[in-house]
Amino acid sequence: MNTYKRHRFPPEIISYAVWLYFRFNLSHRDVEDLLAQRNVTVSYETIRRWCIKFGATYARRLRRKHQGYGDTFYLDEVFVKIRGQQHYLWRTVDQNGEVVDVFLQRRRDSVAAKRFFRRLLRSHGQEPRKIVTDKLGSYVVAHRELIPDVIYDTSKYANNRVEQSHEPTRVRERVMRQFKSFRHAQQFLGVHAVVHNVFNLGRHLVRAGHYRNLREGAFRLWATAVA
Repeated sequence: MNTYKRHRFPPEIISYAVWLYFRFNLSHRDVEDLLAQRNVTVSYETIRRWCIKFGATYARRLRRKHQGYGDTFYLDEVFVKIRGQQHYLWRTVDQNGEVVDVFLQRRRDSVAAKRFFRRLLRSHGQEPRKIVTDKLGSYVVAHRELIPDVIYDTSKYANNRVEQSHEPTRVRERVMRQFKSFRHAQQFLGVHAVVHNVFNLGRHLVRAGHYRNLREGAFRLWATAVA
C-alpha cells in the first residue's frame, strides 16, 4: 500500500518536513517558513497533520530496523504538566544513552511502576541484566515482584545518565508551550525518542570523519523508513 496515496505533495517534501520537526527544536510554523524559503507553500496546519500521521509510521519502521539495546537499563520519571494537570513521564535509556522507551502516566506509584516494567519487558523481549533507578519506593516494589533476579542498583549518582536524557524533551516542551493533551504528548514523545536515537551520534565524542560516516548511515536508515 502506498503510504503517500492521496497526498498532493511529493513524499520528499512530506518526509523532509517531518524530519525537520522531530529532529530539531522547531515549531510547525518554523518548518512552514523553512519550506517557504525553498518555494514550497504549505500551511503549518498541514505540516502538523503530516507529523501526526507520518511521524508514527516512520517511528514504527525505525523500531523494526533497530539493532537492539544494551543489557543495562536506567529508569527515571519526571513530572509533565498537561492542561494544568500533573503527569509523570517515565523514561528508560540503556548504557549507550539510547532511549529504550518513554511512557506517560498519571501516577508514579507501584502500580504505575509495574505497568512500566511490564511494558518494557514486553517490548524488549527479555529481562535486562541490570537496572538502575533512584530510590523511589515504587521501583523497589516493581523489581521485587516482576524481575527479582535482575541486578538492581540505586546508588547515588548512578542514575545520572537517564536524568540527563530528559533535557531534550524539556527543550521541546518549552518550544511547544506545554503539551496540549495526554494522547498528543505520548505520541510526540514516542516519535521524538526514536528519531533522537537515530541522529544522536555523539558528535563531541568522535573524530569529524567518523562522525560524517555515522551521519551518512543515519540518513540511509531514515531514507529506508520514509520510502
